[in-house]
Amino acid sequence: MSGEPDALAVVNQLRDLASDPLNRRAIVQDQGCLPGLILFLDHPNPPVVYSALLALRYLAECRSNREKMRSELGMMLSLQNVIQKTTTPGDTQLLATEVYDLLQASGTADGDCMNEMNSRRRKAQFFLGATNKRAKTVVLHIDGLDDTSRRSLCEDALLKIKGVISFTFQMAVQRCVVRIRSDLKAEALATAIASTKVMKAQQVVKGEAGEELLLPFQDTPVDVEQNTDLPDYLPEDESPMKEQDKAVSRVGAHQDGGSSWLSTAANFLSRSFYW
Repeated sequence: MSGEPDALAVVNQLRDLASDPLNRRAIVQDQGCLPGLILFLDHPNPPVVYSALLALRYLAECRSNREKMRSELGMMLSLQNVIQKTTTPGDTQLLATEVYDLLQASGTADGDCMNEMNSRRRKAQFFLGATNKRAKTVVLHIDGLDDTSRRSLCEDALLKIKGVISFTFQMAVQRCVVRIRSDLKAEALATAIASTKVMKAQQVVKGEAGEELLLPFQDTPVDVEQNTDLPDYLPEDESPMKEQDKAVSRVGAHQDGGSSWLSTAANFLSRSFYW
């Protein structure tokens, strides 16, 4: 069994677990998962790095996690390395910058820090091109987003779109909050979700009175530029973690032995990445 598929399977599992707000504090408090994600930031496989950044972005959404994440050995330095590498893809750079800024802001809010953060943002945005001066957020209501298998289908579709930075699911209300580059049209997200054949997206916007409105997209699909450097993620029946399914809690599942998936991931990280 090669190390690379193992790494991708494990970081994708941690990313999926981190997408559930109920798991985020436990992941950060675990002694193995956070150091493992930091090691993934230096992995030679770009999809592993991107997936690790998505996991860190999810974890940083919990404000109580940020100080511990910021002070974790190697965290800020590894994020800086990802941002500063000339070979880092633009989307990955922007996501790393977003995580870095969130964690840095948790430690200090003085003017020098803010200037450094703004400078770092400008540097990352330079690599995205002159038309991508900032990211934007699109909120989607997704008909058919009613279980974890549908969520996985939607996630896979969004990950393949070039220009998607990060996304968070709100399963209870069938919504997905997506951060995208400013030059990416929301219609591209709808086209990708429609390609699943089982889900359909509408955009959530605010009306003049502040009320939420659902705007349907046109049925005509638009061309979607895909991430050619991101391979298809391992399906469950091919995942090397299959034999450990009973030890790994699925997103949204809360069992009495809920900490066992952390032990499984931590054991793998200790075995495979601490050299």
